[in-house]
Amino acid sequence: MTSIAIDGPAGAGKSTIAQSVARTLEFIYVDTGALYRAVGLFALQNNIPHTDDAALIPRLSEIKVELDYQDGQQLIFLNGRDVTGDIRGPEMGLIASDVSAFPAVRDFLLGLQREMTTKYNVIMDGRDIGTVVLPGAQLKIFLTATPEDRAMRRYKEFIAKGSKITYDQVLGDIQRRDANDIGRATAPLKPAQDAVMLDTTGNEFEQSVAQVLKIIRERGLA
Repeated sequence: MTSIAIDGPAGAGKSTIAQSVARTLEFIYVDTGALYRAVGLFALQNNIPHTDDAALIPRLSEIKVELDYQDGQQLIFLNGRDVTGDIRGPEMGLIASDVSAFPAVRDFLLGLQREMTTKYNVIMDGRDIGTVVLPGAQLKIFLTATPEDRAMRRYKEFIAKGSKITYDQVLGDIQRRDANDIGRATAPLKPAQDAVMLDTTGNEFEQSVAQVLKIIRERGLA
């Protein structure tokens, strides 16, 4: 099986690019951020402070997160319920960033992520895929862009979905998530030593997809 790891900060386009590339190559796309969002949603639904690991960790045994695929789209199930739509939005992103800082949560989800690579050719995106989750991946790509560029992309996505949010709010969220992800003690956001660096600042979506496909094909993985 072939495993491709795509890491990078919030709003770098990892998920949308990885999904498109996976469809083109007929690989399975694994959005690891969605798994952390599902854990965050469990905390929110059960009134558990998402910044309090002592409150959340004893409840992890109550959580069952599953991935399913329909028509090439990844669906997330939390304790048997489809929560794919519920875990999106800026609030859930910040909550996911908080719970992902807890080593016990990362360990809890690690097995599920690695299990996917034994069954399928996968493209997996996240913050520590190349450094921690899949250190043996055949290809590691680190996607990045300026905070302002990433914030504008996210802002346009939220507005298109009818969200009432300002660009400054989105930029603030991006900057806080960057600080959380880079500064956490466990599995901080950083490129793997053997990662291919790809800055997508100013790119149209199709340009970024083409660049990733080119890197994959040059490595002989497709």
